[in-house]
Amino acid sequence: MRAVWYEQTGPAADVLTYGEMATPVAGPGEVRIRLEASGVNPADVGRRGGSYRAMEFSRVIPNSDGAGFVDQIGDGVTRFRVGDRVWLFNGQRNGRAFGTAAEYIALAEQLVTPLPDHLSFAEGATLGIPAMTAWCSLFADGPIVGKTVLVTGGAGAVGHYAVQLAKWGGAQVIATVSSAMKGEQARRAGADLVVNYRDEDVVAKAMAFTGGRGVDRVADVDFGGNVATTLKLMALNSTIAVYATNGNRTPTVPMRELMEKCITLRSLVLFALPPALLAAAQADITKWLAAGPRIHNVAAQFALSDTAQAHLAVEKGDKLGTVIVDCAR
Repeated sequence: MRAVWYEQTGPAADVLTYGEMATPVAGPGEVRIRLEASGVNPADVGRRGGSYRAMEFSRVIPNSDGAGFVDQIGDGVTRFRVGDRVWLFNGQRNGRAFGTAAEYIALAEQLVTPLPDHLSFAEGATLGIPAMTAWCSLFADGPIVGKTVLVTGGAGAVGHYAVQLAKWGGAQVIATVSSAMKGEQARRAGADLVVNYRDEDVVAKAMAFTGGRGVDRVADVDFGGNVATTLKLMALNSTIAVYATNGNRTPTVPMRELMEKCITLRSLVLFALPPALLAAAQADITKWLAAGPRIHNVAAQFALSDTAQAHLAVEKGDKLGTVIVDCAR
């Protein structure tokens, strides 16, 4: 099969190789997917660049999300048939070296979810880690009907799905953004209040919106960078769900202030979450997709041979949506 891989970390143009590799075979409990699209996440780029940790394998096929057709079934698989359209997450994570920057991937069936016919494969490849992370940030601590949710980075890949899922879950949604263009994205997703944190007072706006009570849940893209502001607008018995902290990777946690409001701090990384929670996320995302039209932002698309350019597009940091690699071309 055609694939892209790296054998050492570093700049994309220097370490990513495009060529032929052996086609995987579906093992027990696995399905093999003929990939049509691969989604590139910031974590995929960070791992390839060497900013996360030392390489765990001698060769890595990058990218963890994707969509395509099931084309081979392993022993014991009961949920899928050959020809099923699917999306997947965590393809290159947690003990798996070979991700979705390839024509095929074989992985455990629990990481695979049916893809509705009305979604393109590129749209399906935007789901994966962003949609799963958004759902877990919102719903891991129970229903959000009638609650107020703050989504920081409301136009990002995770944040944009978090706004849409929170509205579907019955919440009032506040989204913070860094530009007028991103504010429009958050409004399109359904945010009830959009605040540009660069030139507006997030605390004042949020507290006015909630009548002084504060917010019940936060889906937070940068705990370390946001915590000084976030603490001022939290309600009693609220929750901050943290899925990234790039602004300050070693923040000081203000424990006394968290305790005084009984604020729960939930940190999460998708591959380490309990299987039952992930299964619940997949089931709910399927219901959400079926319940009405959704917005799936494809920021740019590249051929498989141009995966290095796709990684550079993510590194630039100005994309709106998910960068996609077209595995079939």
